[in-house]
Amino acid sequence: MAPRNLVLKFVLCMILLLPIQPALGQGQESFFEGKTIRIIVGAAPGGGFDTYARLISRRMGKHIPGNPTIIVDNMPGAGMMIAANHLYKVTKPDGLTIGHFTGSQTINQLVGQPGTEFDMRKFEYLGAPIADHFSCAFTRASGVTSADRWLASKKPVKMGGIGPGNLTDNTIRTLRWATRFPIQLVSGYKGTAPIRLAMEAGELDGSCWGWDSIKATWTKALESGEGIVVIQAAAKRHADLPKVPLAIDFGKDEEGRQLIDAVIHGGNIVERSYLLPPATPKDRVEILRRAFARTMEDPEFVADTNKAKLGLGPISGEELERRINGFFKLPQKLRARLKEILFG
Repeated sequence: MAPRNLVLKFVLCMILLLPIQPALGQGQESFFEGKTIRIIVGAAPGGGFDTYARLISRRMGKHIPGNPTIIVDNMPGAGMMIAANHLYKVTKPDGLTIGHFTGSQTINQLVGQPGTEFDMRKFEYLGAPIADHFSCAFTRASGVTSADRWLASKKPVKMGGIGPGNLTDNTIRTLRWATRFPIQLVSGYKGTAPIRLAMEAGELDGSCWGWDSIKATWTKALESGEGIVVIQAAAKRHADLPKVPLAIDFGKDEEGRQLIDAVIHGGNIVERSYLLPPATPKDRVEILRRAFARTMEDPEFVADTNKAKLGLGPISGEELERRINGFFKLPQKLRARLKEILFG
C-alpha cells in the first residue's frame, strides 16, 4: 500500500503544480474590461459602411468578456486605402481596433497599385454582416431609367466613384471596359453618402454600390421613383429586384464576362469585411470572431438591421480569409488585364 500511496501523492503534487488554463475568454476578461474598442470605417458618415458599423458597435460589446465600450471613427479617403494602410502600419495589434473597409483593396495589392502599404493576406478577419449585392442606380432626371436607355445614351453618363481599388470604382471601370454602356467615371468622393448628394444635385447621373445600402439610405428617392436601379452587378438577381437585368448579360465577349465575375462578383463577397491588424494575439482574434458571430444572431441587432432596412447574411472570418487568398490565384494574364482596366 505504501508504494501506491506514494504514487498517488506524486500524481497529486504534479496536478497541483500544473498551470491553471482558463477557458477561452476568462483570461481576457480583465484585459477588455473598462477598455474601448474602436471600429475604423474607411468611408464617410451616412453610408452603408458607416451604418452597419454603428449598429454593430451598439450590440457587440456585450458578447465580449469584460463588456468593453465600442465606438466608431470614420477615416475616409483614397478609396478606403487610407484606413487600410493605417490599420496595417499604425494600429497597435492588441484587439482594441477593428477595421471596416472594402475587401476589394485586395485588387490594389494584386496589381501593385502605388500607395498600397498592406498585405491583405496578413489581416485577421472577423467576418462580414452580408455579402454585398452591387447594383447601379440613377436619378430619373439623368434620363437613364433602364439598361436600354443607358445603352442608347448619346454621351457617357457621369458616375460617381470613391477611389482606386474601391468596389464602386472597380465595378464602374469594369463595366466601362467589359460592356458597351457609355460611362464617365468621376471619382474622389468620400463615400456613397456624398455620391448620393451629388446625384440629387445633378452633378452626377448615378453610381454603383450595394443594394442593401441603396435601399436603406436612398429610400425616399426609390419610393418616389426619383431613384431607379437599372442593372444588378451581381451573380444572380436579388429577390427585391426580380425584373432588373444582370450586368454580366451585357458583357461584350467572354473575357469581359470573366472580368465581371472575378472583379465584381468576387468583390461582392468580401466587400464588407471586419478585420484586425496582423499579429493580433490569436486568443483575442478568436474572442472577437466569436463575439462578431454572436452579434449577427443577436435579436436586438437583427431588429436594428430590420428597422434600418439593411440585409443580413453573415460570412465567417474563415470564409473571408479563404476568399481573399483566392484572389491571389488569378492567372497572371488576368492580373495584367485588371491593372490595365482598373488603374490604366
